[in-house]
Amino acid sequence: MSDSEIPKNRIPISLSLNPNLEEGHLQRKKPQDKKRLFTISYLAILIAVCISFIAKGLVYLINLITNVSFFTNFSIHHTSPADNTYGLLVIFVPAIGGLLVGLMAFYGSKAIRGHGIPEAMEQILTNQSKIKPSITFLKPLSSAISIGTGGPFGAEGPIIATGGALGSTLGQLLRISHNERKILLAAGATAGMAAIFGSPIAAIFLAIELLLFEFSPRSFLPIALASITGAAGHHLLFGQGVVFPMDTVVEIPSNIAIGVYSGMGIVIGLLSVLVTKIVYAIEDGFEKLPIHWAWWPAIGGLAVGAIGYLAPKTLGVGYDNIIAVLTGTMSLQILFSLCFFKFLSWAIALGSGTSGGTLAPLLTIGGAAGAMLGMGVLHWFPSSGVTLPLAALVGMSAMFAGSSRAFLTSIVFALETTGESNALLPLLSTCTAAYLVSYVMMENTIMTEKMARRGVKAPLSYEPDILEKITVGQAVPKKGTIISENNSIKEVMEWLDQDQVRKSNYFIISSDSGSYKGILSYSILYSNQHDQDKLVGTLVNPNLVYIGLSDTLLTAVKTMAKENIDVLPVLSEGNLTILGVLSYRDIIGVYKYGIDEHEMKNPHISLKKQRLKILVRGKRLVSSITRQTK
Repeated sequence: MSDSEIPKNRIPISLSLNPNLEEGHLQRKKPQDKKRLFTISYLAILIAVCISFIAKGLVYLINLITNVSFFTNFSIHHTSPADNTYGLLVIFVPAIGGLLVGLMAFYGSKAIRGHGIPEAMEQILTNQSKIKPSITFLKPLSSAISIGTGGPFGAEGPIIATGGALGSTLGQLLRISHNERKILLAAGATAGMAAIFGSPIAAIFLAIELLLFEFSPRSFLPIALASITGAAGHHLLFGQGVVFPMDTVVEIPSNIAIGVYSGMGIVIGLLSVLVTKIVYAIEDGFEKLPIHWAWWPAIGGLAVGAIGYLAPKTLGVGYDNIIAVLTGTMSLQILFSLCFFKFLSWAIALGSGTSGGTLAPLLTIGGAAGAMLGMGVLHWFPSSGVTLPLAALVGMSAMFAGSSRAFLTSIVFALETTGESNALLPLLSTCTAAYLVSYVMMENTIMTEKMARRGVKAPLSYEPDILEKITVGQAVPKKGTIISENNSIKEVMEWLDQDQVRKSNYFIISSDSGSYKGILSYSILYSNQHDQDKLVGTLVNPNLVYIGLSDTLLTAVKTMAKENIDVLPVLSEGNLTILGVLSYRDIIGVYKYGIDEHEMKNPHISLKKQRLKILVRGKRLVSSITRQTK
């Protein structure tokens, strides 16, 4: 039965929308988000203040354990484990530290293993940003033991993980949403990075590229405030200067030099792929050992100690090594020793599942590799304009960009921690080349490979959701199905039997004047069909759920999911007059249209390649079946 054949006094199912719909109406006011934003921002600042002092305490604890372990001296002053006088006995110091970390992981929490950032990413993507509160103190303590006994890690990974755990714990104690808890987790992590390195902008980009996977005011403002607070904590507790000062002032390079640095980026990109694959190959090797995983850090510690005996500079955090590499005065032999042995020590230790960070080792390896490449260029092309300090700087940044694909973080971090603004263009060209090589040759990164192996996929793009860009007024159809509250159950059931297309899980109920009365589910209607003369208006759910024309489709989807319904009335604000009916089919249609538009923007060559691959696989399958049949 068509719409026109149905009497209006019975079931007015055809509702033409107001022709001035596009001009707008007074809409239902959305919940005020600004107050929540200020609340989350305040909490982010509070977390940043706490994590700044925790960062200083962690550095003191690392220094204390280093002095006790290598010099039997109870002191919190910085000393390098490379200056120890243990001889061959130094092999056992990292092994003891690894044993303690393994016991802490076994009896405390297995989550302390690893370098922190991938674990935080996984909790964000799979566990509603919930991190065990015990990680707040177990992670820094285990990392301090690991690094203080010679582990070749940086303090940044543990403090990032600790900050994230602190933010998550506070978010679990308070009555806040999962998204707000994610923001607090990221705020704590970025504040930790800013507190250690004094690099607030790089910390913000780290949150966007590796933790939040979004860029919106609700997340950006708390993260920015936390990073600023963490940087202020760095200046207060660690000093005003940059973390990695360069003795040689970087001058604006020539075009030839920039081209050379780009070529170096390709080499460093290849090296970053190799580094990532070897790290996880070593981890796979530990997985095959016929002993419990709690013993693995001790075994890794023996390897760290043996390498530390041969190359003492590989022991400990090694921020001093980065500063020395950036001077451009190290010999080729020392650079090679530092690059190779630091990588070997770090890869084995990380693969064994101990606790520590990855940023400092990657910077050391990349800086040494960049300096060696710079030496080679100057040897063969002395007039290229390449300088060793800048070659080391772009090398360490490109290594981080290729390994983690945190592109903007890598560039800005190098600028903030050295203060050399003239290095921007070489950093951009080198990191772009390294990122490109990594993207082409490696599906996952050093940050996401472990998650991918557990079936967790990290987002690859930051495109806004199409449902967030389109309003209800743009998507609502010109006609909608409405049932009058004065219709009887018998009338509605007969109509549905005649017009199966109109049958739905939920129906919008209105008065004869078009005012919204509520939503009726088909299951309730069906269960009451024995009382045929009863009016459907008496069965309506009194919960008035609706949306306005200016609401986004994303808001509509969230409302449908929350209320477990698949249709929503679109109402005016003043008198709750029904302006239209939005169903999940309408939203899916818009989403499909957006996907089609996105595919049209992509080159058709890629589609042809995919079809060709499918065709080739199909032919191979047919051939295989034919051979088996014969």
